[in-house]
Amino acid sequence: MTRRDFILIAATPAIRSSAPARLPVPVHRILDARAQPRAEQIHHFWWSIWPEAFRDFSRGGIDLQTSDGPGEVRHSPGDRPIFIGLRRGVINLVLTDHLPVYWDNGRALAGVTTLYEGYHVCMVALRYAHGNQIAYLSVNTCVHELLHALLQDIFISRTKWYQFGGREFRADCYATGLWLFHDGAAIRKSGQIYLKRLRGG
Repeated sequence: MTRRDFILIAATPAIRSSAPARLPVPVHRILDARAQPRAEQIHHFWWSIWPEAFRDFSRGGIDLQTSDGPGEVRHSPGDRPIFIGLRRGVINLVLTDHLPVYWDNGRALAGVTTLYEGYHVCMVALRYAHGNQIAYLSVNTCVHELLHALLQDIFISRTKWYQFGGREFRADCYATGLWLFHDGAAIRKSGQIYLKRLRGG
C-alpha cells in the first residue's frame, strides 16, 4: 500500500462525515379526476416542470419521495374545495386545471399551499404552472409551492398583504438558490422541523 492510498483511506470517513445529511420529503401526487387540462399541459408538467423540480431539490440535498394515487376535487356551492384521496403524514400535491375561486379570488394563480382539515396540500393549476423562467421572480411552480411547506409558511393562517408578499419573495429567493446555486442548507434545516410537525399532526 502506498502512502497516497493510505491517506485516501484515512480521509474517507472525514469526507463522508462532512457531507450534509439529505432530507427525505414524502410527496403524494394526485391528478384531479374532475379536471380537464389539455394534453399538452399534462405532458409539459410530467416531462418538464416536475423533473426540473425534482432535480433542483435533489441538488440541494432534498429527496422528494413520491407516491401516486387517485383523487378529485369537488366543489361546494360556495366553491369551497372538497378533496378526495388526500393522505396524512405527507405533502399532498394536487394537480388540477385551475384553482378554486375560494382560494384564487380571480387572480389566475399557478398554485397555493395550505393546511386543509389537517391535511398538508400543495395545489397546482396546470393551466398556469411553469418551470424556471426568471431568477427571483418567476421560478418553478412546484418548487415554489413545496417551499411554502418546507419553510413552514403553511402553518401561518392569516397574513397581512405585506407579509404575504414577503413570504412569496422569500420562497422565490430560496427556489433561485436551489436552481442556480444548488444551495439547500437553510431549506433542509427548516424542513427537518417541518417534517416533525407533519408526522406529528
